[in-house]
Amino acid sequence: METDNQTSSSEFILLGLSEKPEQETLLFALFLCMYVVTVVGNLLIILAISTDFHLHTPMYFFLANLSLVDFCLASDTVPKMLVSIQIKSKSISYSCCLTQMYFFHFFGIMDSVLIAVMAYDRFVAICHPLHYTNIMSPRLCGLLVGGPWVFSGFISLTHILLMARLVFCGNIELPHYFCDLTPLLRLSCTDTSVNKIFVLIVAGMVIATPFICILASYAHIIVAIVKVPSAGGRKKTFSTCSSHLSVVVLFYGTTIGVYLCPSSVRTAVKEKASAVMYTAVTPMLNPFIYSLRNRDLKGALMKLANRKITSSS
Repeated sequence: METDNQTSSSEFILLGLSEKPEQETLLFALFLCMYVVTVVGNLLIILAISTDFHLHTPMYFFLANLSLVDFCLASDTVPKMLVSIQIKSKSISYSCCLTQMYFFHFFGIMDSVLIAVMAYDRFVAICHPLHYTNIMSPRLCGLLVGGPWVFSGFISLTHILLMARLVFCGNIELPHYFCDLTPLLRLSCTDTSVNKIFVLIVAGMVIATPFICILASYAHIIVAIVKVPSAGGRKKTFSTCSSHLSVVVLFYGTTIGVYLCPSSVRTAVKEKASAVMYTAVTPMLNPFIYSLRNRDLKGALMKLANRKITSSS
């Protein structure tokens, strides 16, 4: 019976970003606006790329997939928080918690790997421009996107299976606004050493390794840019990478702080702030980062807007 009592925690309490009721209205309005912008921005990017034949290239294929992943990542966490604030209920069932955690890790891993894939695409385009078409073939592009989907699903499922074996005792209050892995491990009253080791292994595979690959790609890109004889040519070449670099800084700056920093320097407040950055802010900003600095994408968006205006008039 004692084991039944320990495992009978059929729900958790998500304490949210703030425990002060007077701040929840402001948080609801803020995150609702952010989510609407995220949904509209990313879906417009996907629609513009899919409808414009000139954007059917590897770079925009990867960007469309990144927009899809960003949309799904934000949709996994933000709507639940908005509903909880609106109905004044912070509980989440055990099964829903594990489901949310699965998709959070699934799309988070996809985000990390796709950003590294896009760095490789820029490396080939700048360092091997004459062989770009042959190297970035449709088959390779499909593997670079399809492979991470399978890999991400396997890793996320393993996380859930390892989490399902844990026992949660009396405390069911989660100091977060969604079911994240690290805060949940702290609530368990059983040995979580296997889970923590797996977290470190996965962090090395899906955060550290892609980040190192990105650094290696940009090291070669910088060398190639320096060799460009004209200043105008160097500026033009670098401009093709500036949007991607901004995304790299936004995403990896927060995820490394959460999953690779020692637990002694992490706090619940820092974890929640970092989580907001990569689950809400980054997915919202990515469409602006890519569209505002990309003439072809801005043109495709303008065509899409004009088409909608013409069809409605």
